[in-house]
Amino acid sequence: MNYNVVLLSIVFIPVIGSFVLPLIGWVSKRARNILALLFISASLLLSLSLIPSVMSGNIINFSKHLAFGFNLILTADGLAVFMACVSSAISALIILYSFDYISHYENQNEYYSMVVLFCGSMMGLVFSANLILLFIFWELTAITSWRLIGYFREKSHVIKADKAFLITVFGALMMLIGFIAIFQQTGSFDLAAIKGRHFSDIILLLILAGIFSKSATLPFHTWLPDAGVAPSPVTALLHAAVLVKIGVYVFARLFVATFAANSLMHVILPLVAVISTLVAAGAAFIETDLKRIIAYSTVSQIGFIFLGFASGNVIGVTGALLYILMHGLSKAGLFLCAGIIEQNTKTKDITMLGGLINTMPVTAISFLLCAFSVMGIPPFGGFFSKYMVFAGSIQAGQYVMASLFLIGAFMTIIYLFRVFNMVFLGEERFPSVREASGLMVACVAVFALLSLAGGLFINFPAQFARVSAQQMMGMIK
Repeated sequence: MNYNVVLLSIVFIPVIGSFVLPLIGWVSKRARNILALLFISASLLLSLSLIPSVMSGNIINFSKHLAFGFNLILTADGLAVFMACVSSAISALIILYSFDYISHYENQNEYYSMVVLFCGSMMGLVFSANLILLFIFWELTAITSWRLIGYFREKSHVIKADKAFLITVFGALMMLIGFIAIFQQTGSFDLAAIKGRHFSDIILLLILAGIFSKSATLPFHTWLPDAGVAPSPVTALLHAAVLVKIGVYVFARLFVATFAANSLMHVILPLVAVISTLVAAGAAFIETDLKRIIAYSTVSQIGFIFLGFASGNVIGVTGALLYILMHGLSKAGLFLCAGIIEQNTKTKDITMLGGLINTMPVTAISFLLCAFSVMGIPPFGGFFSKYMVFAGSIQAGQYVMASLFLIGAFMTIIYLFRVFNMVFLGEERFPSVREASGLMVACVAVFALLSLAGGLFINFPAQFARVSAQQMMGMIK
């Protein structure tokens, strides 16, 4: 197998393909939709083909040296391949769901082009081994998400899209300043050249500002609930598969796998993460907009991922990686269920809903199963990831933080049960409403079943995540 061709194909098939889709769409909408799915599926299949190699401890590199410290370097290690597989798999299912969901809206060519470019940018980012290349793909996700959040073109939606763009780009510029400072200190943007180096707290804080803004962590979290004005497949993509996971990925890539150990990772980060987790969980308690509740839940759950990475040990980092997978599967399912509810009832206000389990039983059960995983109920996948994050935190001696996050975990159970009770149980408010199309319902059912299967068949993803964690921490050369 020519791994150089595989790496380039994973990144550039969707990136280049995104520019082809509008041309195809003018000829055939069906062909455009299928091609969009095929472009992402190609990245998925090619990423899966790299698993045997990285599971054996191998690291695959492609490099093309250019001028001014900007080198085209792609590296496939356990962390990159894990993230690529998770993101492309979830994205492929979301695109499939979009076939029916988006079919009666305008600007479909732009929608599919932006979604595929968004996913391709994620592939480029996770395999980037040069800080400037990483930054370019980072900003491509900001541009595409800006267009997707404001997809419906209403003035209030555009304002919220602008807000998301400005917050994340502000953080990105802070991060870029940090990258330039690293170049001034080391003479290189390449991750291999700066591995194991110590940097000042100012540089690290600048980079953290970018990470926190993209991952919607306090105090940069407000754009994410507002992004709920986007189509539900887009919110699923933003919250589950790609955008907010970029922040935690870059944290893992830089602070865990590249930079020398520092106090920021083990002290400041858990403190910010726990505040973000508890504040967002509290907001989810009082919010009545279904998609905003699920969005606040995402802000809250991202804190658990940061806690796992901040533990600095194999079990915690393994748990954080598993959390990315399990949260992605279940949260995508929740948002797609919300999309079905919103389209069929024309409301997102949970106080106006009720009794939908009678008319939308598959959606209701799928929502509940996905919610169980987010709550961390055994034997769902979310239970194992949450357990390992807590175990890693306790092993690192972070007893107070673990206790505070345990409160956040209980709050998750309460507000998600509140949502299920108000939306699906009680008095039937919409007796004439029925399930969505077979394709849309099948997609949410698949996410629900995967949330359960992730726990029942935890061995392989856990082994993959563990090897990736060991490789990140230098235990596998």
